[in-house]
Amino acid sequence: MSGEIATLMLNAGFVLAAMLVVWVLSVILRDAGIVDIFWGLGFVIIALATWSLNPGYSTRAALIAGLTALWGLRLAGHLYLRWRREASEDRRYAAMRAKRGPSFWWKSLYIVFGLQAAIMFAVSLPVQFGIMAETPGRLTLADVLGTVLVLTGLAFEAIGDAQLTAFKADPANRGKVMDRGLWAWTRHPNYFGDAVVWWGLFIIAASSPALWWTAIGPALMTWFLVNVSGKALLERGLRKSRPGYDDYVWRTSGFIPLPPRRRD
Repeated sequence: MSGEIATLMLNAGFVLAAMLVVWVLSVILRDAGIVDIFWGLGFVIIALATWSLNPGYSTRAALIAGLTALWGLRLAGHLYLRWRREASEDRRYAAMRAKRGPSFWWKSLYIVFGLQAAIMFAVSLPVQFGIMAETPGRLTLADVLGTVLVLTGLAFEAIGDAQLTAFKADPANRGKVMDRGLWAWTRHPNYFGDAVVWWGLFIIAASSPALWWTAIGPALMTWFLVNVSGKALLERGLRKSRPGYDDYVWRTSGFIPLPPRRRD
């Protein structure tokens, strides 16, 4: 147990130190949106640090660390490219900057960067404890199921992001609602894929029955994606800025992919 506590403390230190560096960079660039790029990378740091701090390198530990790194690096790369294309601060952070005024530069340290570090640490609990768990080296059916879910969620997320990027790149779609491909089945395929990834990682970690409580990680991630920083926040803006979005909401599932509704 003392080893686990030491690893958790070191991981918290790594994340806080990295977030502090990213915050300083955001102050220099006057762009708090770069925290989104680090979101995925932070989980990679946690996974690889946990793996390196715990000798043994079981197959399950390597699987969890590898899948987490795959998810985090893809997400970070996607968000970095989006940040480069848009060349302006994300409207969420721009609105916070306008509301907080000149003091935003230092308040963002705890209301943006500190908060995300805390959420990241909590969400990653199944990854941290799953890597640290003393379990048999052989993989189980739960490991296979979890891996399938992770890869399915990752594919869903990546395809949804690629479809939206291509849609936005076409000038003819300016001001229109993206309702094609995966976006015809769910209004947020990227967020849905994200949630599936984290439930998959939890299932792998829960191969050790004592780790059932780490479900708090994917539950927290799903709650934020649906009710706070993801779906709910984004849709408030889209309802105001996209004509026809209300009709899109009527015919398209809000989160879990379902066949679109049709008017008789």
